[in-house]
Amino acid sequence: MSPYRVGFYLILNAVFSITIILLNKWIYAHGIFPNITLSMLHFVVTFLGLHVCQKIGVFEKKTVVLDDIVILAFSFCGFVVLTNLSLQYNSVGTFQVAKMLTTPGVVLIQSIYYRKHFSFLTVLTMVPVLVGVTVCFCYDIQLNIFGTILALSGVIVTSLYQVLVNSKQSELQLDSMQLLYYQAPFSAILLCFCIPVFEHPKTFNHVWTVQDMAMVFTSCFAALFVNLTTYWIIGNTSPLTYNMLGHFKFVLITMGGWYLFEEKTSVYQVVGILMTLCGIIAYGHVKMKEGDKARLARTESLNKEDTC
Repeated sequence: MSPYRVGFYLILNAVFSITIILLNKWIYAHGIFPNITLSMLHFVVTFLGLHVCQKIGVFEKKTVVLDDIVILAFSFCGFVVLTNLSLQYNSVGTFQVAKMLTTPGVVLIQSIYYRKHFSFLTVLTMVPVLVGVTVCFCYDIQLNIFGTILALSGVIVTSLYQVLVNSKQSELQLDSMQLLYYQAPFSAILLCFCIPVFEHPKTFNHVWTVQDMAMVFTSCFAALFVNLTTYWIIGNTSPLTYNMLGHFKFVLITMGGWYLFEEKTSVYQVVGILMTLCGIIAYGHVKMKEGDKARLARTESLNKEDTC
């Protein structure tokens, strides 16, 4: 694989990931477009993009029973909508830090419901994440109860969604792109029923300028390309590369929020963000080391079998 090609996709993913979060924050801050409707458009554009990819042979379409997708689609809707609401009602820095709670959330769910064992080091890396998030929230100058509830609700639903996706992928023998191909349209339909209930009709009386519509469509296409480039990076690079890219995006998005939206940040909040980032980096390092040991053990086992 050409390093230039890898570098191109890494840059592309970083640009689109940063764009979609900062652009969505801008859209919400200026009241241009309602949250659930924007999420629904993201799903529609993502499905259309994946349909094109399927037609040109990027991935193979598989037959799936609708019942297998229903629960996944509901959790997908909750995950995306609550995450966007968290972005709308919190500062970008707090939003970014809150998302990091998903990792300990997944660990907790898998420990309780799947009886999965995690090493002491893995659990230990959760400490700076939890402490860092707590410090960040406590000293957030823009802290509000409603935003905090949305952020924590988003973490719970996102953690459940990630565990469910992992289970369904294994059960249905589908990769992430194939699963999203079925999730996206069904989730869009579900949100169509939610829009009249949760979004005020007056919201749609807004007179949209060409700039407003350009922002919305850019957000939709950024959502599509974040997914496509993420799948490519996971499939063609190492876990270390993917994790380091995630840390890089975390820092740039947080700094972008401070600069673009002039978000006031206390020293304690910066310390909380750094603690959270250190915890996530440590977690990624521990998991990669454990993965290397597991692969080495399997290789040695296979070699012994061949020798016998």
